[in-house]
Amino acid sequence: MYWSDILLLMLSATLANHLGLVEAVEGVLRHKIPVLNCSKCASFWLVLLCSLLSGQPLIASVAVSFLCAYAAMWLELLYGYIDTLYNRLYESIYPKEADDTTDTQG
Repeated sequence: MYWSDILLLMLSATLANHLGLVEAVEGVLRHKIPVLNCSKCASFWLVLLCSLLSGQPLIASVAVSFLCAYAAMWLELLYGYIDTLYNRLYESIYPKEADDTTDTQG
């Protein structure tokens, strides 16, 4: 149960940053939240807090938090690559339409 919680925290922190949810919250609050605005930072602190509150040893909690922060960096890169694949696929399915003026000028 512990490892699934850690994995879900890291995925949630990374996805929240990647999808722009943290920026939206910052816009509503009109205040920057630097700790949550970075996938690595958010993963590290959320995992550390959850680990310590669940009674895990300090050294193990810190080590797992650093591993999750490092994994979050690579996960964010993977999400960016998936975004480019999505954009290419979307553009191939829905090509840009021609300007309205070119069809009616003849």
